[in-house]
Amino acid sequence: MIRVGPAGWSYEDWEGIVYPPKKESKFDPLAYLAEFFDVIELNNTFYRPPTAQMGRSWAKRVQSTPNFRFTAKLYRNFTHERQALTEGDVALFKSGLAPLVENQRLGALLLQFPYSFHHKEENLGYLKALAEKFREYPLVLEVRHASWDRSSTYQFLRETGIGFCNIDQPQVSYSIGVTKKVTGKVGYLRLHGRNVKEWFREGAGRDARYDYLYNEFEIFELTERIRQLAQEAEEVYVITNNHSRGKAVCNALELKAKLGGKNLKIPEGLLQHYSQLKEIQDE
Repeated sequence: MIRVGPAGWSYEDWEGIVYPPKKESKFDPLAYLAEFFDVIELNNTFYRPPTAQMGRSWAKRVQSTPNFRFTAKLYRNFTHERQALTEGDVALFKSGLAPLVENQRLGALLLQFPYSFHHKEENLGYLKALAEKFREYPLVLEVRHASWDRSSTYQFLRETGIGFCNIDQPQVSYSIGVTKKVTGKVGYLRLHGRNVKEWFREGAGRDARYDYLYNEFEIFELTERIRQLAQEAEEVYVITNNHSRGKAVCNALELKAKLGGKNLKIPEGLLQHYSQLKEIQDE
């Protein structure tokens, strides 16, 4: 099973491109996207722990699509701040995910660490302890520094029960390069774009760093990479995070088509902005 979809759905610059310019009063962007994709990565869980009410709402809003799954990013205080977190903090985060688990909607929990998180004994110890706290979920680790790309890392992840998140990102400084690793039942690939100019530029905002549209040849390369992951994993999640002006949605649809998707639905506004999608529509 290969699922492809975007990271998040709340972006102002998606209005009129991904989402229709004229919407009904009860328009729900999450339910709308679930008509086109079978996975969405929850990135709001990174900024604050979800509540049980939020979890129930997410599950309810996709109830018409039984094959749909969420993946969720762990709260940033566990990965970026790494403060003295309590069992109460762990329990609070889990309470928000509980409705997704109960409704069989959670595909994976992503432990996303920053570029500054390097391969060190103390960090391996932290990862092992963190995995123990959240061991009931399918865990996936995202690291961005090249020091992690070594055989001992992948063996550690297999022994600890953590999947590996392969990423596609600008190749600058000591960024981790192209990987096609599977260390658990879940295979994962996140696409951040290749905007080298903006990636580490001081003052560059989120929208500038992730402003990138993969071209046809790059989509072909990524498709082959995904198929290799699928040979080893039971499930593969491909998340497009190059969200600027709906590029993530455009590239996700192109990937679905290359992976064999037929009769794909395409938002009308997206067709007008990205004419290459007409080729998919005609298939």
